[in-house]
Amino acid sequence: MKVPKRLQPLVEDGLVDEVVSQLMSGKEAQVFVVRCGDELRCAKVFKEAKQRSFKQAVAYQEGRKVRNSRRARAMSKKTRYGQREQESAWLNAEVDALYRLAEAGVRVPTPHGFVDGVLLMEMIVDADGDVAPRLDDVELTPELALEYHQRLIGEIVQMLCAGLIHGDLSEFNILVGAEGPVIIDLPQAVDAAGNNNAPWMLVRDVDNLRSYFGRYAPALLKTDYGKEIWALYEAGELHSDVRLTGRYTPDTTLVDVSNVMQVIDAAREEAAERQEREQDDDEESW
Repeated sequence: MKVPKRLQPLVEDGLVDEVVSQLMSGKEAQVFVVRCGDELRCAKVFKEAKQRSFKQAVAYQEGRKVRNSRRARAMSKKTRYGQREQESAWLNAEVDALYRLAEAGVRVPTPHGFVDGVLLMEMIVDADGDVAPRLDDVELTPELALEYHQRLIGEIVQMLCAGLIHGDLSEFNILVGAEGPVIIDLPQAVDAAGNNNAPWMLVRDVDNLRSYFGRYAPALLKTDYGKEIWALYEAGELHSDVRLTGRYTPDTTLVDVSNVMQVIDAAREEAAERQEREQDDDEESW
């Protein structure tokens, strides 16, 4: 096929030898099957901001760090330069998340480079070597539904151990490869420690899987893995080999309000005394 304009630089630089076909076109990007040497890979061509319909919600962006202070100021003021930098930061967030998760052992497409808004990555295939279908397009037996659900819960735990939450996980962004489920599409990946929305986003991801797989294995509808996983994470007890039960019992321990108020009052008194001492020192210095 004719080489798309956005892929031409990669062909000229020898990163891509041939554009084989277009795989899909979505709200965020177009994906092409390309040949790189002897391998078929995917080239995800991100659309320009004015052509994209996905809202870069503040809820997802909270906690993402911008090292350059000039860029950060421009982004906060929403200047034209700031909007360009915001777009760049949004794209880089997905690429960074993909590399980070692949390194952590999460089953995502292996990244092979990011050049001029084009992400080269592994092409996920099924047992016959064809492009892998989305989970939503696959009929499951109850046994396979339970197996895939368990494996994906493990991937979510692994992601959280790496400090990230997918943020939009569902049957529509999971591929069924030859060796099982593969998680894709990470533009909204959330920093678990730096985003106040992380708890409910994690629970929503897990609940989406519960609802989907529960169609085939109704017993899953009675589970509550999301809250259990987050509680373990908050307690510092989450690790990749953690044994999950699918049950969650909220902490109903009553808070001793009077004790808390005593601590607050003591802190206030200490601060007042320190302020008085500082004032006395200032007066003496005059």
